[in-house]
Amino acid sequence: MPEFVTLETSDAHPGVGTILLNRPPMNALSRQVQTELLAAAEEATLRDDIKAVVVYGGPKVLAAGADIKEMNDMTYAEMAKIAGRLQDSLGAIAEIPKPTVAAITGYALGGGLEVALGADRRIAGDNAKLGVPEVLLGVIPGGGGTQRLARLVGAAKAKDLIYTGRFIDAAEALSIGLVDEVVAPDEVYNAALAWAGQFRNAASVALAAAKKAVDQGLGVDLDTGLKIEAQLFAALFATEDRRIGMRSFIDNGPGKAEFLGK
Repeated sequence: MPEFVTLETSDAHPGVGTILLNRPPMNALSRQVQTELLAAAEEATLRDDIKAVVVYGGPKVLAAGADIKEMNDMTYAEMAKIAGRLQDSLGAIAEIPKPTVAAITGYALGGGLEVALGADRRIAGDNAKLGVPEVLLGVIPGGGGTQRLARLVGAAKAKDLIYTGRFIDAAEALSIGLVDEVVAPDEVYNAALAWAGQFRNAASVALAAAKKAVDQGLGVDLDTGLKIEAQLFAALFATEDRRIGMRSFIDNGPGKAEFLGK
């Protein structure tokens, strides 16, 4: 049984799974937490009853970074062996082929922010503090931060945050596109659940294809991206959801289809 990271569902929010980080006091991302996070993301991927995912660290903090005590005595050779695993774990949310949202309360720093960067959407409390302060430890973000942050907010803004290691508040994070919505701290989780809940009856195969098209397309030139889109678009014509959606549109108008996720 996992000790620090769980995947939870509730009857009150059908179709939504919450990946909950719970390692008090600051949800430091130890190697055990990283392993459990990866396992929770894999479970969320495989479960047909989960249509969208929230990642949440509780009402006080998302995660205040990696467990530095674990890293302090590591050598280059030791880190070289696990750096890829670190990226896989902290970037695990990005690999879930379903809509994902990070609910950020309090601190999302270093590895904590890297976890949130893997989500499709980020909702922050107005008390949130975000940053990638690794340079202050003599290193750089190593869980995908240099890559996902630059793709999200642009190279210049990413370099400013990475070079200085400074923390920014929710208002600045919203202004640069690092977060997508700012609410009162006690509304963060509910806002994330509401966003995720709108997909509980959606065409989940089509959503997965849309996510794949966008994410893969960002890493290639436009012509290659268009080819990726064309392949994924055509493949959806082999699905039951496509047949249901188009027939429902013809018979009943838009927005009334009852999809099967197949």
